[in-house]
Amino acid sequence: MADQFSVLIMAAGLGTRMRSELPKVLHPVAGKPMVGWVIDAARAAGAVDVVCIVRPGDGVEEGLPDGVSVERQEEGEGTGSAVLAARDRLAKGGSFVVLSGDHPLVSEDLIAGLVATHRSERATATLLTTKELDPAGYGRVVRAADGSVDRIVETKYPDRVPPDELAIREVNVGTYVFEGPQLVDALGQVEAIDGEVHLTEALPILSANGARVAAEETHDTRSAMGVNSRVELMEVERLAQRRLIEDHARNGVTFLSPETTTIEAGVEIAEETTIAQGVTLRGATRIGSGCEVGPHSTLIDATLGKGVSVPHSYLLECEVGNEATIGPFAYLRPGTVVREKAKIGTFVEVKNSDIGSGAKVPHLSYIGDADVGEESNLGASTITANYDGKKKHRTKLGKRVKTGIHTSLVAPLNVGDGAYTGAGSAITENVPDDALGIARPRQTNIEGYAERAEEESPE
Repeated sequence: MADQFSVLIMAAGLGTRMRSELPKVLHPVAGKPMVGWVIDAARAAGAVDVVCIVRPGDGVEEGLPDGVSVERQEEGEGTGSAVLAARDRLAKGGSFVVLSGDHPLVSEDLIAGLVATHRSERATATLLTTKELDPAGYGRVVRAADGSVDRIVETKYPDRVPPDELAIREVNVGTYVFEGPQLVDALGQVEAIDGEVHLTEALPILSANGARVAAEETHDTRSAMGVNSRVELMEVERLAQRRLIEDHARNGVTFLSPETTTIEAGVEIAEETTIAQGVTLRGATRIGSGCEVGPHSTLIDATLGKGVSVPHSYLLECEVGNEATIGPFAYLRPGTVVREKAKIGTFVEVKNSDIGSGAKVPHLSYIGDADVGEESNLGASTITANYDGKKKHRTKLGKRVKTGIHTSLVAPLNVGDGAYTGAGSAITENVPDDALGIARPRQTNIEGYAERAEEESPE
């Protein structure tokens, strides 16, 4: 179809200025590799095919998401040589958007708009430009009398550029649309400069052949931000965080302190939820409607139902049901399921356990490898002793169980429905339904002990 287009993403290179063994375009921005942002924007804009240009052995190919095609740049230097790695694809025809893998803030609207201009101008090449950036270091866009692009003047060596051209404010952002076969022909005529074939050198050749070279001016300077250092990565991270928070806010989420909130790209939050200050949301975290998260809580790959409260707590790879309350100062570890209207209270740690509906673990307890029945209430400092030194075992508590404070439940163990345990007990045997389990020495009071102790103490 005439409105279809493909995308070429230049993703080769290690980015030595990042001072890292990780390829530059795989460095994460808000939890997603920066090239992943570019890929997602291209797909959202309607690209029928997304192709990444990589160098063999640079590690980029292994870090790409599923469904992305790859072309390997085996030879040559410069942007023109990178694009020619996809020569066979280009030669088959069609429109190709050329993007940079280290520009993670490029938006789907910008890509779609650039393609629309390319169509409306009936252009062979269309480039993205802006007047909003400091032009130093950017290629200046020299326009023809009819408004089309005559050429791009590179300014790597400003002393070699005529003053009138150096004074031009409109610069090339480095994002393009080309008709594939014509681009291949033009790049075949480009001569290398200092060992590099520049993509921009194809533009005057196209113009000389009678092709129209158009331009789309943008005010979206974020899309032009490339990353070549950790300092630039920090700035892009800041802007990406702000974009994510604003998107969630538009969808009905309240952020009490957006400047202290950290959120990753894969997080989902439903409407009417409030995110308080100092909250970190990472991975595949899913938060239902009407929740209150924070202040100062961290959720990683956690799922919350509706109406959940989580102040001052740390949740990792766990699931919390509707209207449950967590914290403050609770720690939910992987494999934990807290069912609806249950309570995990202050300084409670839960690991690989199922806490039943309406059950309460109010404070100062460790519950590991356990099943806690609905409406049970575990007293302060209830501990499941799940490890015997060689293997871990499971503790099973029935419905409406009530443990006294300082109860140790030594697994493997079953406590029946409606059962109680006495305070200070170390329960090592099963407790039947509705029974009271007590396992502690009988108290003995020694009369007059304090007086004798004082008489025997040395002076």
